[in-house]
Amino acid sequence: MSRKPVMSDVARLAGVSHQTVSRVINGSPSIRPATRERVEHAIAQLGYRPNSVARALVTSRSGIIGIIGSSTAQYGPASTQRSVEESAREAGFFSSSVTLASLTRQEIRSALDHLSRLAVEAIVMIVAQQDALNVVSSEDFGVPVIVVEGDLSGSGLSVGVDQIGAARTATQHLIDLGHTEIAHVSGPDGWPEATARTKGYLDAMLAARLAPRPQWRGDWSAGRGYELGKQIAADPDITGIFVANDHMAIGVLHALAEAGRRVPDEVSVVGFDDIPEAPYLIPALTTIRQDFAAVGHRAIALVKAQLSDTECETALLGADLVVRDSTAPPPRTA
Repeated sequence: MSRKPVMSDVARLAGVSHQTVSRVINGSPSIRPATRERVEHAIAQLGYRPNSVARALVTSRSGIIGIIGSSTAQYGPASTQRSVEESAREAGFFSSSVTLASLTRQEIRSALDHLSRLAVEAIVMIVAQQDALNVVSSEDFGVPVIVVEGDLSGSGLSVGVDQIGAARTATQHLIDLGHTEIAHVSGPDGWPEATARTKGYLDAMLAARLAPRPQWRGDWSAGRGYELGKQIAADPDITGIFVANDHMAIGVLHALAEAGRRVPDEVSVVGFDDIPEAPYLIPALTTIRQDFAAVGHRAIALVKAQLSDTECETALLGADLVVRDSTAPPPRTA
């Protein structure tokens, strides 16, 4: 076909009406699965691309969603924002992303004003800090707002990973290996994920009737992990360390190596996030893997459910423990 395919070409190839093709494109729930599959196959075969402007005029919907995130280089938030953007595109949405230097009320209001001019149908808010969550919960956005990774209650219009359960799993791994003196390098104050990971550590320790160690407060960076790691390395009783993210774990590993504390022969280390470099560290890092793609898909599924007034799963997503070379049973005492 030399000319650009149009909707009637799709209808002819699929053996359906023009209206049926339109309903499939616009996500109508009344189409039978077999019919939808036939239409989608015809669309793919012809390489048909719906005219978004015409569709907006017919449906009075823009097909645009807003994505608000923070300007952070942290692996978790950056991966989450990327997964939301990719999932939105796969679902046929246009997205307009606004990255804010600080999630203050003024910055968020400015972002909302920008997105309102684009007539967005919904907003996905990637919230990393508690202050931002407080602003979101008190603002009137005028459209559905999906909160990602800020509200870890698993209720309402929120999507996230079960940070408490994942941290409990990380700590329990050390306990199951036989460690009893386990330190925790936490994330910074004011971050819901840091608070949740600390709670998971405390839950696991208390359930095992082990005394939690005082927290070493980090800032997500390898540099801070190194500084705290030097302090931890000076305590010969500690044989296990749960670090709240992999970048800090890198610093901890370096500090332990400098102090002559062998990993995992003398000290075991568990991180969190499974950054791409984790398998290539010496030793390869045992860590918690979050499925950021699943977070993005769930966020967009919740957007679609809100726009179509249907139900969608909102329970927190699980995370997996990836066991590598940085953990082993503690050294035997004489």
